[in-house]
Amino acid sequence: MTTTQDDHSGWDIVKATQYGVYSRCKELVENGYDVRTPDADNITLLHWAAINNRVEIARYYISMGAVVDVLGGDLMATPLHWAIREGHLSMVVLLLKSGADAGVRDAEGCAAIHVAVQCGHTTIVSYLIAKGSDPDLYDANGKTPLMWATWRTYGVDPTRTLLSLYAGVNMKDLSQHNTPLHWACLAQNTNVIMLLVQAGADLDAKNNRGETPLDIARVKKNVWISSRLQLLRKEKGLDAGNSYIQKTIANKTVRERFMIGLAFFVMFAIGFIFELSTPSWLIKAALFVICYLIVYGVSVLVITHNEITHILPLAISLATKFWVYVTSFFYFWPFVYSILGKFFFLTCTPAMWYFFYKALSTDPGIISVQEDQKKRMIVHLAETEGLKMDNICSTCMIAKPLRSKHCAVTNKCIAKFDHYCPWVFNAVGAGNHLYFIAYLCFLLGMLSWNVYAVFLYWEHGCRSTDDLVGMEHLWHVVQCSPWVMWIFVNVLFHLLWVCVLLTCQMYQIAWLGVTTNERMNAGRYHHFHTSQHGHLEKSPFDRGFINNMADFFQCTCFGILHPVNIDWKTRMEFGKEFADVTVHKVHENV
Repeated sequence: MTTTQDDHSGWDIVKATQYGVYSRCKELVENGYDVRTPDADNITLLHWAAINNRVEIARYYISMGAVVDVLGGDLMATPLHWAIREGHLSMVVLLLKSGADAGVRDAEGCAAIHVAVQCGHTTIVSYLIAKGSDPDLYDANGKTPLMWATWRTYGVDPTRTLLSLYAGVNMKDLSQHNTPLHWACLAQNTNVIMLLVQAGADLDAKNNRGETPLDIARVKKNVWISSRLQLLRKEKGLDAGNSYIQKTIANKTVRERFMIGLAFFVMFAIGFIFELSTPSWLIKAALFVICYLIVYGVSVLVITHNEITHILPLAISLATKFWVYVTSFFYFWPFVYSILGKFFFLTCTPAMWYFFYKALSTDPGIISVQEDQKKRMIVHLAETEGLKMDNICSTCMIAKPLRSKHCAVTNKCIAKFDHYCPWVFNAVGAGNHLYFIAYLCFLLGMLSWNVYAVFLYWEHGCRSTDDLVGMEHLWHVVQCSPWVMWIFVNVLFHLLWVCVLLTCQMYQIAWLGVTTNERMNAGRYHHFHTSQHGHLEKSPFDRGFINNMADFFQCTCFGILHPVNIDWKTRMEFGKEFADVTVHKVHENV
């Protein structure tokens, strides 16, 4: 219901301030009310304007002489403290622009940044730091903002923001010498443990009682944190002994290489046992059990669960390629009589390895911003009312370019992010997407060649005097070389996922004009036409099959095509290349 002039004509100035009746406030001030006058609870009008986010009234009071850093209320806090507690970024901007001191402490000894962290207001935290607040400022109790974030706030955004804005991850409080990781363990804040470790938290740091974070987790009897910290300490070699073997195992690079070598061994061992000439399957089964126990025992001693999930796909990929190539040369090559077939193999092989290396090693489009640029961006967005969590990456604290996304595995913002591919051990984005597609194409060619070569081997290398059919013929080729059958099964497995992945990729690129991330999460982006259930119906980046292909491959076809070349690391807004977006937005506004 709209408030009329008569409704508030009898209001006092505090009530008029709380409800945002600017005309009544101005009337009372012009009639002689001193804006610096506190009420019975020692609260000024600027405090009430700040807590209720009455920006225009606050601006008027400041112009009439209100003191921006006046202390009031039970907490003896400034209007800036009050605005921060309520999460009013626009009021914080006004007060700081009007000369408010973010370093003033309240009765609890907290400056503005401590209050912002305790209340979990990430955008205000970032704005305060960008305006000059020290991210490592101690409060009266000797705690930094990051310690408050890990101890009091269970959401990850405040911790992410502070780490992104270079807060000290290994600072110690002034009373107990706890680091932020100690405080996270004390609070059993499982959400931030990995964030701190990824940022370089010292797992072996000790407080004044000689306790490490792991010691505190054990005292708290938190099994998840204790087990995770134990694994992390093992990965970093902190609990290694003094022997040469223990020190070697403690080296993460050695363990990763061991994991890759183990994949090579396992793939060979399976095929080798199958290939043994002994007719007894009982003996082969026993060898498989012995092999499994050896591999399992060594893995438990040397490799952590994190490393297995992290590097296993790459290890399988490399091992499969190696043994398939060994088999191709020693088993299949003598039976490939076609010159064209041999030429195909010799040309596809270097191309496949080249594009595999490029997809693995090329920068996928990591968006990096210098510290001063990042802070200027935060200030600009905050002061133009554009600093919202959907506009910035809460982990990197940078403005998100169009089509970008933060990759959870690489912990980086990737331009035109498609997906993270464990088979190439890298994210796929604007920088390496073309290499990734080329790799899949040549890998598909090589796998198809091996299927062709296997059948040639079975035809010419496993001849039978009898005309066998059905299961008899299958059993004959298996017995001819179990190793070849093992390699064939692996080739079929990889052929399946490569076909599916390449088909999906080309369908998205050519027909839809989207990335995998955009197709899966179309409902999260306002610029996509989606169905009632959030499924993609129309992409604003779809310029038709031919143009989509030209854009992706940057092919001009002797000047016939005109591909759009866009730097997705810096593109923030839609341009004239995507006219459909403009139409879509106009309809939304209407």
